[in-house]
Amino acid sequence: MSREEFISLPLHKKIKLLYTEGTFVVAIRYYTHKVNLYLLDNEYVEVFYNHKLDKIDNIQFLNREHSRMKFYLDQIQLSI
Repeated sequence: MSREEFISLPLHKKIKLLYTEGTFVVAIRYYTHKVNLYLLDNEYVEVFYNHKLDKIDNIQFLNREHSRMKFYLDQIQLSI
């Protein structure tokens, strides 16, 4: 599945695909969210879970330029 196809999926289908075909890598805390990082078809995908609202707010591909990277790199070494 291409990035564009994944992006166009509704949230519930992204969730199902990640949980059935993705590999959980690590979880971090980021402000009000717990962010789970998954590996799916050689792409890293972030799942933003809002504890206060008990829901997933967003699912997006990992932006390696974002300041969140330091939280991941403190725990693991990411491959390409």
